[in-house]
Amino acid sequence: MNRPLLPFAKPDIDETTIAAVSDVLRSGWITTGKHAARFEQTLSEMMGGRQVRVMTSATAALEIALAVAGIGPGHEVIVPALSFVASANVVLRVGARPVFVDVDLATRNIDLDQIDAAVTPRTKAIMPVHFAGLPVDLDRLYELAERHGLRVVEDAAHAIGSRWRDTLIGALGDLVCFSFHPNKTMTTIEGGALVLSSADEAAACELHRFHGLKRDAEGESEVYLAGGKSNLSDVAAVIGLGQLARLDGFVERRRHLAHRYLDVLADWKGGVLPPRGDDGHSWHIFTVLLPFDRLGMTRGEFIRAMRAQGVGVGVHYSAIPSFEFYRRLGYDARAYPQALRIGRETVSLPLFPSMADGDVDRVCGVLRQVVGRR
Repeated sequence: MNRPLLPFAKPDIDETTIAAVSDVLRSGWITTGKHAARFEQTLSEMMGGRQVRVMTSATAALEIALAVAGIGPGHEVIVPALSFVASANVVLRVGARPVFVDVDLATRNIDLDQIDAAVTPRTKAIMPVHFAGLPVDLDRLYELAERHGLRVVEDAAHAIGSRWRDTLIGALGDLVCFSFHPNKTMTTIEGGALVLSSADEAAACELHRFHGLKRDAEGESEVYLAGGKSNLSDVAAVIGLGQLARLDGFVERRRHLAHRYLDVLADWKGGVLPPRGDDGHSWHIFTVLLPFDRLGMTRGEFIRAMRAQGVGVGVHYSAIPSFEFYRRLGYDARAYPQALRIGRETVSLPLFPSMADGDVDRVCGVLRQVVGRR
């Protein structure tokens, strides 16, 4: 008998949160309101009192962060060559140019040793990704940024609950963006948040988040810029509040499962495992590199073989400069060999809090079986 498919990601929403969503739906007020405000306040308290604004996606948060930082036409932003494509798209959307830097093969984080060579007089910001929840070396990152006079937009889409030197990502730093997509460590179905450096920047964020519009005490409105619309609904926010209350448990369970993968596969020679990291790693995903050329199979064939054994697999990520759109803009992925290799070889194994230890053992057994055939 075939087992049900074990997906590579699965949100964990409890009955208390489902009941809270029902209450919001029955209340007659389902768009941005008191729950969104409470979600922002709770996140702010978590981040040591910093200004936080929630919105419909981390992509919106990244784009608004760049706009708030004054990034626009004629500017350059340093971006890792390996990430979800949104990391570069948002730079183009504000009129600036992404400058790619290769990543470290083990951590998949931006190679800080290559930053200096990427800086030009047009460089105004650096936008690192905390890949899989493993923090970038923030001490080195901010030293580099200060030396070159750059703003930092931390793409922490993977890193809610991660810590750098015992401090939560987002509690320190410049501009920090989180994702609450369903495959992330916590979810609001779709959603994101932006941690800002001042009340003035938070006010600017609000304009970009909702049509550039501001209402006075008498209800009269004025428009100050061509803002978009990315405000988070109360339905989504009440889910976020329920998830935040369980975040520490989610992270602890993810770390346990990731370490079990690493222990069970300690003697495995079929591919490259991610680094263990330390207790600051929140383990959004568990990725391995497989030498498909040497195995004589395509990634698609591998994914189908795993699914046939009841194991779902994701892909995180392709090298951004390898996409047709970026090739047409003149980028050459061969300039970023580590990102290109990771993009060719990466697969993400199942990792989510409701997995049992035995699920990890089963995935490892299927992985050995499928790769061992080759």
